[in-house]
Amino acid sequence: MVSLLDVKIGFFLARRQIMRASLWTTGLIVFVMVLTFLNLVVVSGILVGLIQGSVNQNQEQYTGDVIISSLTDKKYIENSPGVIGMIQGIPEVNMYSARYRSGGSLEANYKTRLETDEPNISAGQVVGIDPGMEDRLTGLSTKVIEGDYLTPSDFDQVLIGSYLLKRFVPVDNPGFAALNDVYPGTKIRLTVNGVVREVTVKGVIKSKVGDVGQSVYMVDSQLRSMIGRNDGNVAEIALKVKPGVNPADVRDALIRSGADHFAKVQTFEEAQPKFLKDMIKTFSTLGAMLGSIGLVVAAITIFIVIFINAVTRRKFIGILKGIGINGKVIEISYIFQSIFYAVCGSFFGLILVYTIMVPYFAMNPIDFPFSDGILVAPLGETFFRVGLLVVSTVIAGFIPARMIVRKNTLDSILGRN
Repeated sequence: MVSLLDVKIGFFLARRQIMRASLWTTGLIVFVMVLTFLNLVVVSGILVGLIQGSVNQNQEQYTGDVIISSLTDKKYIENSPGVIGMIQGIPEVNMYSARYRSGGSLEANYKTRLETDEPNISAGQVVGIDPGMEDRLTGLSTKVIEGDYLTPSDFDQVLIGSYLLKRFVPVDNPGFAALNDVYPGTKIRLTVNGVVREVTVKGVIKSKVGDVGQSVYMVDSQLRSMIGRNDGNVAEIALKVKPGVNPADVRDALIRSGADHFAKVQTFEEAQPKFLKDMIKTFSTLGAMLGSIGLVVAAITIFIVIFINAVTRRKFIGILKGIGINGKVIEISYIFQSIFYAVCGSFFGLILVYTIMVPYFAMNPIDFPFSDGILVAPLGETFFRVGLLVVSTVIAGFIPARMIVRKNTLDSILGRN
């Protein structure tokens, strides 16, 4: 049974040994702990952040905090004006954007194409928007990399997603056709619902969100006339809630108002494709597996350090036992040393992660082809990893100390094996 006095003496011995140890040795061990901590947190954080960046962009540029879409067997939201009235009646809603949406085909270079040439055709979603409301919700104008953003009076003008243009998608994909030689000012032929109209490309949008980068945007009143929709029923409504409001509360308020009779009402998380959720879990598991390797390396490092330390101090340990110091006290002193190394490494690792790395990746996301990757490091999971590091280090420090302390006292003092 370990008494409080044993713990106090063990702490005293540990503090004395750490203070008398080489500063370089102590620093090196702490540095290994810092690297192990970063391996545990940063590797999995970047892997998860790769997908989380895509989720965040989808929320910011497309779904908003809550997305209202047509029921599975419907092409549009029935009673859309009534649903919009429900949205306007909820004080927690900050802004919204109603969109018309229809499949369409695009053709370029049709005036100069020879009869023997292949048609320059692509297909995509045509989205009718109120330019001002959409921009306030998703910041769509900031994604225009060529040309200009739409205005409410832009008739027969469109914004085209970069994924529909071959110069932005240089890799040939047999299952996906993109337009060639299309720039702001180029006229293209747009076909929607059997209605053909010649429109001018006013701007090019570049976004890694598929629903944005593969769409053609035009003023809602014009698309409404092309699809013959005169009842005001839209395909989807995205909305943002006020700061501090839980999107689920707004979703529930809309459902209580009866919006779910006419449409699907989902938070941005519920609207995520299942494959994204599965990828987050997969990458999190993969990061944990890679991090566990670093944990094993740290445990082995501590084991070797403590073992060598204990071996070189066998005579001193034998003398302590000879004058009546309990072997458990000596083991406790080495446990405290292990805790010191793990806690110091975790402390400096936390400072690096939350004061430097997380803000840095938020301001400078990693440019992946399908997302802007960030570093995801939830406090709860991070402190759980700190606990893992401390526990593994304590075990790694206790085992060699136990091995040396169990040696015969006289053999230890005389240096005999």
